[in-house]
Amino acid sequence: MTLAVDPSSNPTDPFLPTEPEAPGHNEPAPGENQLADTSGTTPSIGLIVTLLGGVLLIAAAVAWFAFPTLDDGSNFYADTLSFIAAILLGAPLVIRAFKDIWAGKTRMNELAALSVVAAFVSNAYFTAGAIAFFMILSELIESRTALGARKTIESLLRLTPTKAVRIAEDGSESFVEAKDLNAGDVVRVRPGDNLPGDGVVRTGISSVNQANITGESLPVDKNEGDEVFGGTTNLTGVLDVQITKAGKDTTLGRVQDLVLHAEQTKTPTQRLADLYASWHTPVILMLAVLLFFFTKDITRVIALLVIAAPSSILLATPTALVAALSAAARLGLLVKNVADLERARKITAVVFDKTGTLTDGKLSVTRLGPVEGVEPGALLSSAVSVEQNSNHPAAKAVMAIAAKARVQPLDVDGFEEVGGKGVFGNVEGEQVLVGRKTWLNENGINTDNAEEEPEGMSLLYVARGGRVLGWIALSDEARPDAPQAVDDLKSQAVRQVVMVSGDRWSVANRVAAETHCTDVQAEVLPAEKLQVVDGLKAKGHTVAVVGDGVNDAPALAAGDLSIAMGAAGSDVAINSASVALMNNRLDRIPFLLQLSRATGRVIMQGIGFSIVYIAIFGGLAAAGYLPPIAAALLHTLSSIFVVFNSARLIREGEDIDTVEPERAVRETITPQPVMA
Repeated sequence: MTLAVDPSSNPTDPFLPTEPEAPGHNEPAPGENQLADTSGTTPSIGLIVTLLGGVLLIAAAVAWFAFPTLDDGSNFYADTLSFIAAILLGAPLVIRAFKDIWAGKTRMNELAALSVVAAFVSNAYFTAGAIAFFMILSELIESRTALGARKTIESLLRLTPTKAVRIAEDGSESFVEAKDLNAGDVVRVRPGDNLPGDGVVRTGISSVNQANITGESLPVDKNEGDEVFGGTTNLTGVLDVQITKAGKDTTLGRVQDLVLHAEQTKTPTQRLADLYASWHTPVILMLAVLLFFFTKDITRVIALLVIAAPSSILLATPTALVAALSAAARLGLLVKNVADLERARKITAVVFDKTGTLTDGKLSVTRLGPVEGVEPGALLSSAVSVEQNSNHPAAKAVMAIAAKARVQPLDVDGFEEVGGKGVFGNVEGEQVLVGRKTWLNENGINTDNAEEEPEGMSLLYVARGGRVLGWIALSDEARPDAPQAVDDLKSQAVRQVVMVSGDRWSVANRVAAETHCTDVQAEVLPAEKLQVVDGLKAKGHTVAVVGDGVNDAPALAAGDLSIAMGAAGSDVAINSASVALMNNRLDRIPFLLQLSRATGRVIMQGIGFSIVYIAIFGGLAAAGYLPPIAAALLHTLSSIFVVFNSARLIREGEDIDTVEPERAVRETITPQPVMA
């Protein structure tokens, strides 16, 4: 697959190898984006013709010395070989240029084809063949070098196994196509095998390498009930996994779709390069006509047309973006639109949600505060009966402590969750509310007789039958890498780092101080987080919003750039943000800004170099100091330089530690309240 700026103008490249369909994968629908699998490729007819044309050119060069040249300067053998080579090599270029013109597009093919035709009609067959050969060689090298930048992306297509071992109800095993698996099927995954789909471990204990999904290098221990992802590698034990998602619905399938979609999008810089290309060709043609009018030297015109073909300009942006997408994907960052990658370098303010973002989201119950006359068990029983139907981290913490205390939840009717406030339902004929103190007060429940609130902890108040039963205190630790990530953001021209939370001020202030945030806003509802983002934008900031994608949807949608953390396995997180972070490593966020700036620099280097290169050598060609064959060689070298310069981006982020940092004592700073 050639990394052309406009793939639609060249859907099939006759000079590149053909890629056989990977066995076991679903047949792609017509028009569906595909990535070429370069492993096990077979030479195409176009590639064979190119090699044959190159051999004929070499033979023609030998013939000039091996056979006598006539008085008129002709050499039958050399001319014949050159003529055939020019036809074989030049015809595909001319055909593609004609297709571009017919489609109403002016790209780099037209100038190259015109130079070949001009040389051919001038009886300079060897020159025509050599120009065509170098142009084709340039495309091949560009393609193969750029495909190296796609290694991370292409490898995604080969992760999901084509076969799976399905376990029947009687325990018997059978081999089936992985694409034929359905939700509810149970598969057996042995050590060394890749998982055929997303699922939940039914039986077994093992370590699983999830690096291709989350970007983390260390294996993760999996036990019964744990979630696993398709395409990850089982390392040690045997796992029986109940499939929840298969095929393109898996996390890996979503990752593939996101990356493929990102490659087809365009940045403002890329659209500017396309606009430049649209008038570049007509201007060069006009200059060529003027040059021939004043000099009557077709050789100069041919050299100018060859050196001025804007392939290096058109390659500067897409090759850099593909390399950057590969570097980001390696660390678990999935960018849905390359315009978002370009926008990241302009970020001046970052808004973090607290729970599950700056903190690990693993709330744990640390204290129960029942009112006088209420047993702790009764408080916990009422709370867990309603919370059992919620997926909120606070609900999971309550369920966990209830399980340890062997408190069984009761049946609940009329369950409902009020975003950012709490949950309620009917238990044994009485309404039970669990949530914020202010929410209970809004519902006419007096909480004055509750025990004094502890500082620095999140509280869930519990009421039943119209009276308060007490509160449940929860704690949530800040992520160990949060302070350094925030400091790194500040070092990259991010002037404000704001933490927003629905929690109490005492809790929010503690976490914000530990994580070095400059500003904090507490006791806000999900919709009010939107006001914080709008307030920053009104002050002229370009705002990035970072959350878990669950209760942050309004704020994420309002940000100039939105990043959903922990997106692996979460359709909500993947769909809700412009960038999906498959792991929970906060150091990926400053890396994204750094990568964006590096990509912008590389693109500008490629475009600037190409324009200066064409101007200098185009002038030499017009002055008669650059023969056409040398111009073709220099054209090839310029394109190779641009591609290799872009390929440097693949190594971005290699210095980032992929091992989860250990918790340590952290320095704290005093954040300031921020108001929308």
